[in-house]
Amino acid sequence: MLTPPLIWLLVGAGLLLLALTGLDTDGLLLIAGLSGLLLTVVSVLVAMPLAFQVLLFLGLVSLGYGWLRRWDRRQRDRALPASPRAEWAEVIQAFAADGEGRVRWQGQSWAAINLEPGQALAVGAQVRVMGREGTSLQVLPAAPLASG
Repeated sequence: MLTPPLIWLLVGAGLLLLALTGLDTDGLLLIAGLSGLLLTVVSVLVAMPLAFQVLLFLGLVSLGYGWLRRWDRRQRDRALPASPRAEWAEVIQAFAADGEGRVRWQGQSWAAINLEPGQALAVGAQVRVMGREGTSLQVLPAAPLASG
């Protein structure tokens, strides 16, 4: 016979297993599974009607999910903004006619593809990093300064 603690144990374990499969993109299954396990312990220690247990479960899930969303928002707000220098690189091997060469970007040597292959890029030239394709950076030559 299924008792309320056993039901909550099965619900909590099932939800946690679902969370492990990768279906849980926002943490709701994880919070619900942990709430089910917590309710297992509470329902063993304290006798209460099933309707109250369901309300307690929904309350725990709501509180836990609200806390998780708030914590996640704080973590995203803490992220350091990208440095303006992060988008620039220096040519360390001249670009060949096919538009391939090497650049130093964020202290590392990278293979790079010039998105304007007709324009020569000599060693020491500054380029703007536009993206990355595999292990190669996509770069554009730095715009020449307008002389006034």
